[in-house]
Amino acid sequence: MAVSESSLREPLSSALPGVGRALVIAGKVSQKAAEEVHRKALATGEAYIPELIQSGAISASDLAHTLAQAFSAPLIDVDALDPARLPKDLLDVKLALKYRLLALSKRGGRLVVVTADPSDHEAAERIKFITQMGVEWVIGEFDKLVRLVEKHGKSVADSMDSIIGTGFDFDEGSLVSDAPPDTTEDAPSDVEDAPVVKFLHKVLLDAIGLGASDLHFEPYEHQYRVRFRIDGELQEIVSPPVAIKEKLASRIKVISRLDIAEKRIPQDGRMKLKVGPERVIDFRVSTLPTLFGEKIVIRILDPSSARMGIEALGYEPEEKARLLTAIERPYGMILVTGPTGSGKTVSLYTCLNLLNKPGVNIATAEDPSEINLPGVNQVNVNEKAGLTFAVALRAFLRQDPDIIMVGEIRDLETADIAIKAAQTGHLVLSTLHTNDAPTTLTRMRNMGIAPFNIASSVILITAQRLARRLCAKCKQPADIPHENLLDAGFPETEIDGSWTPYRPVGCDACNNGYKGRVGIYEVMPITEELQRIILADGSALEIAEQARTEGVRSLRQSGLHKVRLGVTSLEEVLACTNQ
Repeated sequence: MAVSESSLREPLSSALPGVGRALVIAGKVSQKAAEEVHRKALATGEAYIPELIQSGAISASDLAHTLAQAFSAPLIDVDALDPARLPKDLLDVKLALKYRLLALSKRGGRLVVVTADPSDHEAAERIKFITQMGVEWVIGEFDKLVRLVEKHGKSVADSMDSIIGTGFDFDEGSLVSDAPPDTTEDAPSDVEDAPVVKFLHKVLLDAIGLGASDLHFEPYEHQYRVRFRIDGELQEIVSPPVAIKEKLASRIKVISRLDIAEKRIPQDGRMKLKVGPERVIDFRVSTLPTLFGEKIVIRILDPSSARMGIEALGYEPEEKARLLTAIERPYGMILVTGPTGSGKTVSLYTCLNLLNKPGVNIATAEDPSEINLPGVNQVNVNEKAGLTFAVALRAFLRQDPDIIMVGEIRDLETADIAIKAAQTGHLVLSTLHTNDAPTTLTRMRNMGIAPFNIASSVILITAQRLARRLCAKCKQPADIPHENLLDAGFPETEIDGSWTPYRPVGCDACNNGYKGRVGIYEVMPITEELQRIILADGSALEIAEQARTEGVRSLRQSGLHKVRLGVTSLEEVLACTNQ
């Protein structure tokens, strides 16, 4: 369209978009035509460029060449781009579709983005806010760019749909925060992205359905994966588009009442999911900054696990009798030992559930409290605020307690107060990180606790592991050589053919031949003879030898007993009780 020289000298309207001003200055469109297109765009609610091209004022090709020259930006042939090779993790799909943008690459701290409108300051600011990077514009023809953006966005959306699946019911669960409502500001609207919310709900419900204990959301440079820990082993479940990692992290942090703007330090929070009229699942959330984003681990804390009953934990009759005798004592200390993830908390809460009666005052100090048990006064340790285990214990003793549970004895001060509480008429339950029951006593001695205090306060020690339980549907007899059974620890007298070891096979009802887990326990009551050895500052070997004399099974022996019963496999026991 020819433009007269006089029209170029007319003052440009400040309301005219940047594209219109550039076209008028370049002599491609008259000011009158540019303003008419602007009025029409405002009336219809359409963006300026599509209205401009539709009006016939300028072609998409001519517009791209003019803007590239006016804004000194590179011009690219959009048709030459391969949609399959375009990165899917650099720019949010929703933002790209809204502003018709296409991210090409990341160059230092800047994002190279194809646009038809390099004057769109709103789009540039949105990109800077979301990606924390500057924008380097590349110009593309509008009509070609729109087609490619929509095709690219659809491919990402399709990949999300294939992960989420069809027929998902939003009302299956209600995800809510487990913190007071005033601990953080309202979530930005971008966090409430429907596909991300839907995906998170589905992943959490799938994890609960599969019996997972933990969920891992792990970002890498070119991959984003979600893994579940099922029966003690991590399994990759799904690999969603890398582009959702920021939104998913933000969504989880908002629900957990964490600071979504803080991505440099680890954070801890909690949230809940209501999965039925009377069933609520608690989740403990932990974030960790990594090279390519925040890794998030969510631990599933099912309160019903504490009410399963002691029979469900896998104690043998004699072990169960020893434990029940100990928790019925009016005072003394009961210690549960084992590595992280061996089920110590569930064991302690199962005992607390048995002791939780209207006439009993129970107080617990944990870091943090994992299972909510009504009727029990639970305190979360907060070392930054000065609320340590020792401080909490001192406060408990002024609260007229009958039973005290300490999440972990970490230092001499905590141990000293716990022992004094056990000696002054309180039943104290706690955990230690040791390999077996006998070494727990020497560990306490090494912490600086006097042998007399150990002997007079500790009444029982339980060491435990969790072994995978063989699937009852598909397990098959295993042909294990006689020598291997002897090497594992079976005495010659037990290898008599009266029992059959089993091996995992795998079927639709299990995970590689295993389904669920069972506890392996070493339950050692502190008898008078063991007290004498402790007072004489005896070694762990002497304590272990005396315990075996008194009929206490070691962890290996307890595991082998489970093999004889066909509960688990020999390979699993050897892996759990590696000596």
